[in-house]
Amino acid sequence: AVVSTQSTGKRLNGIYNNNLAKDNITYIQGDARFTGERTVEVNGEQYEGEHVLIAVGGAPSLPDIPGAELCDTSDQFFEWDTLPSKCLVIGAGYIAVEIAGILHNLGVDSTLVARRSAILRSFDADISKNLMSEMSDAGQNVQYNTT
Repeated sequence: AVVSTQSTGKRLNGIYNNNLAKDNITYIQGDARFTGERTVEVNGEQYEGEHVLIAVGGAPSLPDIPGAELCDTSDQFFEWDTLPSKCLVIGAGYIAVEIAGILHNLGVDSTLVARRSAILRSFDADISKNLMSEMSDAGQNVQYNTT
């Protein structure tokens, strides 16, 4: 079965928004910038608060290389109707590591490619080291120092 990420995303966003509202937190979506110590401007409107958080979020992107049109992003991964027989996952962050692990455990001949000598480099060094060891022990193909 394929789960719609769009409906799952809407459901999760609804849960998060309800939790914010219960905690009396104002959620404002838009382009924001700090204009003072406790003041932000969002889409031309000024907001002030004792505590201000800007959560930037992110979006996957494809490299500007020949053949990129044949690639999928992590968002598109959840829209696949069928599994490929082989897959190359590029990245060393938790999303790439998670997708590579899912594919490996589903029997896909998958390789995770990392530009540097470790995965999850922004995490605790022991977590990174232990996960690298566990992935190797599980037979997951990971290529390090690859550009």
